[in-house]
Amino acid sequence: MITNYSIGDFMIRLQNASMAKRKEVVLKSNKLIKAAAETLKRAGYLNEIKIEGDEIKVTLSYKKKEPVLDRVKIISKPGLRIYMTAADIAEIRKPSILLISTPKGVLTSKEAVKENVGGEVIAEVL
Repeated sequence: MITNYSIGDFMIRLQNASMAKRKEVVLKSNKLIKAAAETLKRAGYLNEIKIEGDEIKVTLSYKKKEPVLDRVKIISKPGLRIYMTAADIAEIRKPSILLISTPKGVLTSKEAVKENVGGEVIAEVL
């Protein structure tokens, strides 16, 4: 299946798998999806990432038989990109994290503030 916005598709597939209590998600991969998966793994939402050819297989993290990843809200869309500076990101006080595509790679909101970089806000993960 071909999509216009592969990172958005990846994030929604993670949410759907989480809601259905599935352990794995498999889809075609690209650099942005690999970077987002690594960031989600660092944040504790994913357990394992396997790259086999042009596919990526991610395993969701569970805590007390409940998925750690609860909801995903896509912020930037192909028709409307949302950008934030490091100062804007620092002002946000929510229990969720933001996935941000920065010049230093895909980072969580906490990592972006620590590195003092801004960028395109991909999604909010609860």
